[in-house]
Amino acid sequence: MFNLPKYGEGICLSRLAALLDALSIDRHRLQRHSVVVTGSNGKGSTAAFAASIGHAAGLRTGLFTSPHLYRFNERFRIDGVEIDDDGLAELALRVATAITDLARGGLTEVFGAFEAQFALACLYFQEAQCDFMVFEAGIGGRYDPVRLVGATVCCVTSVDYEHVQLLGNTLELIASDKSDACAAGGIIIYGENCRPLKRYLAEYNRPRDVAGVFVRDDIAIDNEMMAATGQQFDLQLFGLSFDGLGMSVLGDFQFNNAAIAAALFLQWSKRARPDLAIEPAIRHGLRDTDWPGRLEVVQQAPLIVIDVGHTPDGVSQALQSLRAIHGERDWLLVLGVSGDKSIDDITRHLAPSFEAIVCTRAHHKGADARVVGAAARKANAKAKIHIANAIEDAVRISRQLARDNQQKIYVAGGLFVAIEYATVLRGGDAKELQFF
Repeated sequence: MFNLPKYGEGICLSRLAALLDALSIDRHRLQRHSVVVTGSNGKGSTAAFAASIGHAAGLRTGLFTSPHLYRFNERFRIDGVEIDDDGLAELALRVATAITDLARGGLTEVFGAFEAQFALACLYFQEAQCDFMVFEAGIGGRYDPVRLVGATVCCVTSVDYEHVQLLGNTLELIASDKSDACAAGGIIIYGENCRPLKRYLAEYNRPRDVAGVFVRDDIAIDNEMMAATGQQFDLQLFGLSFDGLGMSVLGDFQFNNAAIAAALFLQWSKRARPDLAIEPAIRHGLRDTDWPGRLEVVQQAPLIVIDVGHTPDGVSQALQSLRAIHGERDWLLVLGVSGDKSIDDITRHLAPSFEAIVCTRAHHKGADARVVGAAARKANAKAKIHIANAIEDAVRISRQLARDNQQKIYVAGGLFVAIEYATVLRGGDAKELQFF
């Protein structure tokens, strides 16, 4: 899969449809048994919640997500278990062979790696006879591979300025693109921060007879409680009430994601499996969801928390939740930003809250530590800035500073810096990680 370019050549829909046909994917079954998760932040957590609810309902459940954190296999899961190496290699060969055969048959367009992975997921879940499938979008919805699912139950978890060259440079355009993953006659569950776009989205979706449901307007969340040991909230939606729902995935933003996941499953089951026992599925599914990298505690002494958020809104929300859960004082920030992200925007959401910052560079796509350091100084002139040119140095320096000053460590700014830090902390080699 890594031998293909990240993006294909032009719009993928027709060539990907040809690939699904070549693999004998039953598109009607795919549509009936699937939901699609789109959005700027929170897609992975929401998809994981939805899949866990499906599994708790007794359904054989497939989950396709991206990116992975430590192993490529994480992208393809059935009932919470990632695909094994042999199964992945066998399916990858079949997908690659189908692509080669299409080229020999006259298809001249170039496939992208994510398109091939989506096709692999469809094949894997079909052959495992999954009853319920959750597909996370790659970037958008209009031309994203997941549009070929044809799902009539979808969500937009949140909207933020990301991939603006592809999706558009306004929140209205970005939300519209993501909404197009939903098939005509369907329903879209919109996250809380989409509420200012409600009137616009209603008119945008009207010609396709797509209904919109909004968290905090049409779906009520009450009595939220956060602690390091877990979270709890009450949920009211579609005439049903669920009190004291618990979950172990942390962060204020996870209430939004959990509510969306419950709504997704409720709407899907209403159409496909009205016989299911909904309350125990939602209660146990949310409680049992495990989704690493989101305000994840990777060490207790000193306390080290990592977060893989990589958009301005994502890092801002995670920081607020970190302080609410683990306290506001005595934090040291390890900061790294990918070179293709807005360093200034991400840094100004993080740096002002810390008196000491270790600026570093992830091996994968990391911006120069000195550039990150300059952005941190601009955002917080009073902070003590340390430059660690490699992630291994950042681990060593931050742990020493934390011991000397009795501080806690927060690693944030991007997925790669967080995962590489955790890998080195656990004795691994960050350079051996393979990201897509």
